[in-house]
Amino acid sequence: MTELLKITNVAGGYKEENVLDGISFEVQKGELFGVLGPNGSGKTTLLKMISGVMPFEQGEIMIKGKDINKYTAKELAKSIAVLPQHSAQAFSYTVKETVSLGRYAHQRGWLQSFSPRDEEMVKTAMEQTGISSFEDHHLHELSGGERQRVFLAQALAQEPQILLLDEPTNHLDLSFQKELLDQLKQWSRERQLTVVSIFHDLNLAGLFCDRLLLLENGRINRIGTPIEVLKQERIESVFHTSIEKLAHPTVPKPQMVLLPEELPRSEKNIQINEQNLKVTGQFIKLQTPILLKTLSSGVTGSGFGWHHTFINRHVDHSYDCTDHASEMKEYLKANGFTPEETVGMMTAVNLQDAAYRFYEEDGIEAFIVVTAGTGNAVDATSSRRTSYKPTPGTINAWVFAGGLLSETAFVQSMITATEAKVKALFDLGVKDPVTATLATGTSTDSLLIAASQRGKSIQYAGPITPLGNLISKGIYECVTKSLEKYKRRYQV
Repeated sequence: MTELLKITNVAGGYKEENVLDGISFEVQKGELFGVLGPNGSGKTTLLKMISGVMPFEQGEIMIKGKDINKYTAKELAKSIAVLPQHSAQAFSYTVKETVSLGRYAHQRGWLQSFSPRDEEMVKTAMEQTGISSFEDHHLHELSGGERQRVFLAQALAQEPQILLLDEPTNHLDLSFQKELLDQLKQWSRERQLTVVSIFHDLNLAGLFCDRLLLLENGRINRIGTPIEVLKQERIESVFHTSIEKLAHPTVPKPQMVLLPEELPRSEKNIQINEQNLKVTGQFIKLQTPILLKTLSSGVTGSGFGWHHTFINRHVDHSYDCTDHASEMKEYLKANGFTPEETVGMMTAVNLQDAAYRFYEEDGIEAFIVVTAGTGNAVDATSSRRTSYKPTPGTINAWVFAGGLLSETAFVQSMITATEAKVKALFDLGVKDPVTATLATGTSTDSLLIAASQRGKSIQYAGPITPLGNLISKGIYECVTKSLEKYKRRYQV
């Protein structure tokens, strides 16, 4: 990449007070560079200095290797375009007239030499920002978001090499925020447009920017990739607020969520036991008065989430699994459940063979619910697999833990529960009918870990921890009991 913008030891501000002090960084050609910081940290001041509209007391700003102070205003406009946070317009021009003003730097006279090239660039800029349909409307007739796109089109019509944006998503709804930032990302890659943008939304900045500059009290706190800059401890310190850092579900970028001062986790824990449970011939249902944090492999509600309804539904062993996810959602709706709030599982096991029990020890609680059958038992360590007719099977296990579990505890709970299930199968001598080796589970096992996220904080759930001990004991006993019922029913 080629260095296009270089700032060295820049300081300055308003009157006798320096807003910025000792600012040094470089921006490469084709880079989408984000500027972050709390109010008053100097973000807008920095952008004004780079755009040439505000002088600086010391340091140097180089554009394409040339000192910014050696550019004329018109020369600078051919390299840099600016979209301020609040664009004002003295006269109510039409949309097209406003966008056409962006061609000023490329003309030899005031609109008198408007060329076919100028017309082409105005048209292209309006198409790219989605404003062509109202090009004859006047600015005062537009919404704030529409005006924002008009001024962006005006900046793009300049054909700049560097685009400076102050809160570009201001006034834009969610779909246009994504559309705009996707477009900027595309332009930076395909046209090598360099974008320097101020963001208040840390998540948008983290998603779309190549690098970030974090300002604090007029100085640089950190420059780097989103993963390097958006550290939880750093953001909490700079912005003086409580947040939690999460991984984005589909791209390797960090995301920040605000934590309110009043958290339900500080409230008293609620107990979940068989009073919350209902067993019918159609399904096992457990409902809780509050949303529980969950980690599951359910047909619905898989992964991490928050749910208050849990369904383990009986299906015939000949059930067609071709589109089981969609069919399960329709089933839940038909029975009065909201799929988005429900962890839903399926089992071919007779639900009357379920085993469940509440466990409590040293202030730690766990309620375990298991349905187990071994008609499709498998040895996961065997690579030898042939087709055979399935019979009623599936081990579905639910663990409802009291307390505030860390993500580590959630994952360790799944490991502990799985180890206990395998031990129960080993002790019962359950075998894979294909390989004749001891089975480790069935081909359609599913597992749920759910926690109230209230009361006692639980960091770990390995087998030797208090919670892990309850899970090990509960899963082992309930799997064993449910399989004993299953064997008696099917005389296995």
